[in-house]
Amino acid sequence: MSDVLIIEDKASFGEMLRSSLEDAGISATLVRKGREALQVFKKEQFGIALIDLRLPDIDGVDLLQKLKKFDTDTKFIIMTAFGTIERAVEAIKLGAYDFLTKPFDIEQLITLLSRIIEERRCLYENIILKEATEKIHGLPMIIGKSSVIRKTTELLKKAAPTDTTVLLLGESGTGKELFARACHMLSLRMKEPFVPLNCAAIPRELLENELFGSEKGAFTGAVTRKLGKFELANKGTIFLDEIGDLDLNLQAKILRVLQEKTFERLGGTYSIKVDVRVIAASNMDLLKLVHKKEFREDLYYRLSVFPISIPNLRERKEDIPILVDHILTRRLRSAKKISARAYQKLQNYDWPGNIRELENTIERAVIIAQNDIQSEHVLLPGAKGVGVPVGRFKTLKHVGHHGQEIAEAELIKKTLDQTAGNKSETARCLKVSYKTLLNRIKKYKKKGLL
Repeated sequence: MSDVLIIEDKASFGEMLRSSLEDAGISATLVRKGREALQVFKKEQFGIALIDLRLPDIDGVDLLQKLKKFDTDTKFIIMTAFGTIERAVEAIKLGAYDFLTKPFDIEQLITLLSRIIEERRCLYENIILKEATEKIHGLPMIIGKSSVIRKTTELLKKAAPTDTTVLLLGESGTGKELFARACHMLSLRMKEPFVPLNCAAIPRELLENELFGSEKGAFTGAVTRKLGKFELANKGTIFLDEIGDLDLNLQAKILRVLQEKTFERLGGTYSIKVDVRVIAASNMDLLKLVHKKEFREDLYYRLSVFPISIPNLRERKEDIPILVDHILTRRLRSAKKISARAYQKLQNYDWPGNIRELENTIERAVIIAQNDIQSEHVLLPGAKGVGVPVGRFKTLKHVGHHGQEIAEAELIKKTLDQTAGNKSETARCLKVSYKTLLNRIKKYKKKGLL
C-alpha cells in the first residue's frame, strides 16, 4: 500500500513529485487522470491523495467528492494555480485537508505529508490498542507476572475508570507512556483521543505553542492557526511526560487548565474551554523540586491526586524471560532462541536503563548473533566485550571515537543522577546547550549506552 496517491496530468511535474516523496521515504503512486484515480482507489487504500484541481477529464473538486465516498479516512490535498484559489477554498469546505498553490516548495509538501502520516500512525496505534483491550479485557501490552507489576496494574485499573488526575513516577525506560495509554484505554474516554507530549523533548521556547496552540500572526512564522495538544485532546486524555522539565511560567498555565478547564492560544483574545483528563509522568523527585522552588507546590498537589510508582526492571527480574520473549517474537519478529547462559547474564545485570535498555540489548544481540543468542552476544556496560566487537573498527581513530561516546554517555548518566534527572541543570553542568544534551541522550539511548 502506498502512503500517497498523486493525481497530476503533467507527466514531468507528477514524476518530480513522486520521486521527491520516494526520496523522503514516503511511498507514492502516480496517475494522470481522474477516472484512473477512481479505478485505483477502488482497489487500494491511500492515507493521502494529492489532487490537481485542473484535470483533463474530471474537475478536481468533483473528483474529491467521488473519492470521499470510497474512503472517508483519506486526507485530500488540493494542488491549485493562483487563479483558482477560490475553487480550492470550496474544496476545503467539502472536506479537503489543505490546499497548496503552485509553484510550492517541495519541502513544505513533505513536511505536511509527514505530519499527516504521523497523525494517522498514532490514530491506528490507538485503534489497535483498543481492539486488543476489548479482546483480552486487560491492560494493553503490559508484560510481566511479578508481584510488583501486578500491584501496579491493579492500582491502575482502579484509577482508570475515574476522571482523576494520575501521576506516574518511575525511572527512565520503565514504560510510563505504556501505563498512561493503558489507563486511557480502560477509561470511559477510550474512544476519544490519547495525545502524548514529552515536555523534555521540545525546546522551551516552542513548548507553549505545542501545548496551547497559536493564532495566525502570533509570532514570526505563525502563518496559520495551530491547534495545541490540549485542544487536540478534548474529550480524551493528554499525557504530559517528564513534566518536571516544565518552566514555572508554563506550570502556572497547566495549573489553570486543571483548575478552570480553560486556556488561551498564543496571540488569542478569548478563552477556550476543554474537557481533558490529565496523566502526568516524571523520572524526577517532584517533591524535592518543590522544596528547591523549581516546581510549583500547588501544581504538584493537583497532579499527585493518584500517584502510581512504576517499578524498575531490577525490582522485577523474574519478568525478564517474559519480556525477552516478547521483544524477540513480537517486536523484532525474530525466530532466534536465547541460551541459558545468556539469560543468566541478563538476570545478573542491574538495568539502569530499564526495559528500554533491555530492548536495545536484545536488538543488538539479534544483529550480532548468526544463529541463536549466546552469552557473548549480550553486550552490557562494564562487561567484557562491551559495546561492539573490536573487529568492527578499522583504525585507532574509530576506536577512539567509540571510547569517547562511552565516556560521554557515562558522564551524562552520572550528571543526570546528580541533578535528579533535571535535563536543564544537567546541560548547564556539562556546559552544552539543552538541545545538544537531548540529541546526545537520544543518540546514546539508541546505541544502548544510556
